[in-house]
Amino acid sequence: MSISHSLLSELKHEAESTKNLLAVVPLEKGDWKPHEKSMSLSTLTIHVAELFAWIADVVQETELDFANYQHPPKINTTEELLNYFNNAVQKSENALQNIDDAHFFENWTLRKGDQVFFALPRVAAIRSFVLNHIYHHRGQLTVYLRLLDVKLPGIYGPSADSVM
Repeated sequence: MSISHSLLSELKHEAESTKNLLAVVPLEKGDWKPHEKSMSLSTLTIHVAELFAWIADVVQETELDFANYQHPPKINTTEELLNYFNNAVQKSENALQNIDDAHFFENWTLRKGDQVFFALPRVAAIRSFVLNHIYHHRGQLTVYLRLLDVKLPGIYGPSADSVM
């Protein structure tokens, strides 16, 4: 199996459970934070959704420069959120189609202007910077939702709220 097909399989699998989670986020409570240093519910939710497009950015670009980064739009409804998320997933699915394995071993850089945070082969950047980043923030989002007493869908099997 090629690297692109392996990443595409993981992306599709993780997108499905993430979509189910995003669908239950109470965006009307978007300003809520569990702690003053935490992201708001809305900011965290939109960040989880936007991260799914970053796979395409790593595949198609040579770097991400936060000095020029376009932040996601304001999202007010679940429908807007799911549309934004679906577009992000589709962008990355399209980018992963039939990419030669050698492309994944070319370096990709994360920076903010002159400050370079890292330069890694694309495959490592996708695994560590994007996919692990998604899982980290998706886990945070489940804690936020639990604290708000939102029933959680299962991610890797049933949740405590799933009907068996």
